[in-house]
Amino acid sequence: MATIFSGSALVSTSTSTLTKPPQTPTKATPITCLTKAAPQTNNKLTTTLTAIATAAVVLSSSPPTLADSTTAYSIYYGTAASAANYGGYGGNSSKKDSAEYTYEVPQGWKERLVSKVEKGTNGTDSEFYNPKKKTEREYLTFLSGFRQLDPIPKDVVLNNLALSDVLLLDQISNAESLTSQDRRDENGQLYYDYEIDGAATHSLISVTCANNKLYAHFVNAPSPEWNRDQEMLRHLHQSFKTLL
Repeated sequence: MATIFSGSALVSTSTSTLTKPPQTPTKATPITCLTKAAPQTNNKLTTTLTAIATAAVVLSSSPPTLADSTTAYSIYYGTAASAANYGGYGGNSSKKDSAEYTYEVPQGWKERLVSKVEKGTNGTDSEFYNPKKKTEREYLTFLSGFRQLDPIPKDVVLNNLALSDVLLLDQISNAESLTSQDRRDENGQLYYDYEIDGAATHSLISVTCANNKLYAHFVNAPSPEWNRDQEMLRHLHQSFKTLL
């Protein structure tokens, strides 16, 4: 938080003493003293105005991380339904009741409707984006027929995900850095986490297996948005989990 200095601390004060002019009329020292003292009031006024302007700038500035710490989120419940069951199961079934995974979404982000064709080709199940910058987004894909991650190597999993995602393949090829790690949640479920840093984009990916499916949660952002929203985007990445 910026420190606001009081006006009294910013305005410097000085005391001047007028020396009685000598009796000899040929010396001009008294005139010199009077000439320098005349603009003193203007200097004080300028200093005071500068202090006020400085205080106004400080008061109008807000900490850049304030919005990040107060971002509100909603929970999305995903069903990971096949293309054949796209549109729901019918009856009174709700997404929450039949959900296989969840992740958090910032309030204000919009949901993109995933087509049946897209769901059938690359397994995209859900997607949300920032309406102010549509390339800042999070989405989830799934593939059936995977019972567990271990002992599949992390690089093999990532390369297989890229086969059905041209943008991911391009990002991996041009990455400035790519890191991966494995972790287990409180239930012992294994996750592979990836972070891809490129010149133009940044991605966080979390992969796990449950319900005989492989789930991959993506958080993508252009570099300017990543630098601005990194705290919030990491929160989205960490919010993903499956419901066993």
